[in-house]
Amino acid sequence: MTHPQDSGLSQHTLGSIRRMADEGRPFACLTCYDATTARWLARGGVHSLLVGDTAAEVILGFDRTVDCPLDFLIHLTAGVKRGAPTTVVMGDMPFLSYHTSEADAVRNAGRFLVEGRADIVKLEADSSFAGTVRAITRAGIPVCAHVGSRPQRAAMTGGYASAGRTAADARGIIEDAAVLADAGASMLLVEAVPDEVTTRIMASTKVPLIGIGAGPACHGQVLVLQDLTGMSDAPPRFAEPVASLGPTIQGAAREWVERVSRRAVGGVRYTMKPGEADVLSKAGPSGR
Repeated sequence: MTHPQDSGLSQHTLGSIRRMADEGRPFACLTCYDATTARWLARGGVHSLLVGDTAAEVILGFDRTVDCPLDFLIHLTAGVKRGAPTTVVMGDMPFLSYHTSEADAVRNAGRFLVEGRADIVKLEADSSFAGTVRAITRAGIPVCAHVGSRPQRAAMTGGYASAGRTAADARGIIEDAAVLADAGASMLLVEAVPDEVTTRIMASTKVPLIGIGAGPACHGQVLVLQDLTGMSDAPPRFAEPVASLGPTIQGAAREWVERVSRRAVGGVRYTMKPGEADVLSKAGPSGR
């Protein structure tokens, strides 16, 4: 639902983001998981919203992204798009939604566009997923390929970790990015890598590159909203909060508890229509 005060918002599209990248104008992206927050982020000028599988952690309370259900994420994506219809909304394909077969990958990516109203889907990938990217894009579904550190593979590394810190690892990530772009990816996202890796990816590909913990040179930047707004207890080292909403919400909760204890909840109370209170007072205890 579009609110009247949002009618003047700029329309952001994959094409406008591509033009920004071509012109050297950085674009901003944040994670988002609900329509109300999406509306305010769009009003703040954010170009793209990622409905990330981080919802497993920040919404559902798990400690891994792999616990995010597909149907749940599709519903969240649709809500975010309804809240921010002028913003590019990216649906994050969760664990096992594209790994088992290309047919499953196309079907699930299509659900993000049709049911989730997404503009583009993101999947964590290396060069071995080139066929999957081709199959999804062949169906007319834009893809953002996520390289570098890939949280869905945290079990393989014993937890979340940076990537590309050796020459061999860096070369592998750079090659992954080039192969996936050649396979048809409309965007790339690189996570938790040194600046040198980012620079090489940008030199070897021609699609917009979004970074998270990958230095300032990327065409776009994304952060988990809770990390940016000071709601995370332990944000990653690359996330510098710009607000302290966690303590603010905590303070609001304490104030509400105190108001309730005084029976002073505030606001404007409802009153009965003229004369109705007298009628009620003449009735019995049951109001009859």
